[in-house]
Amino acid sequence: MKILPLAAALLLAGCATTYEMNVMPRDSGRMYSGIATDTGTGEGRVTIDIEGKTYSGQWVALNPDRANAWITGGFGFGRRGFGFGGFGTSVLIDNPYGQESKALLTAGDGSGMRCDLRTGQGFGGGLCRDDRGREYDVQLRPAKRG
Repeated sequence: MKILPLAAALLLAGCATTYEMNVMPRDSGRMYSGIATDTGTGEGRVTIDIEGKTYSGQWVALNPDRANAWITGGFGFGRRGFGFGGFGTSVLIDNPYGQESKALLTAGDGSGMRCDLRTGQGFGGGLCRDDRGREYDVQLRPAKRG
């Protein structure tokens, strides 16, 4: 039975994804970068470098990009006559809006940044806001390997 936890760990490890982040303040054309990792469990780490300051922290999913549903069906003729039921299956339903997540980040000087992110189909975007009220548009794409 020791193989079951090992298999589960390998399965989860296969779902991990790293995203490159492009971050641009709404009051300037400068581009900053960051990294977000998805562990495949609805959470991960985020790091963003802006003007020599590194913000880092966790993100957590608020709404998933997919959900499981159970569909059942059957036959019947009414008035306690012929009846048959119990067929069913599980189906995977995509959320057309993608996964919504919230990231709470802090820098070494105690300042913070909050990000609302949305991902789906391997890409995403969102909006971050620092403690001073400065807003940043965010693009997410899978990190290049190699």
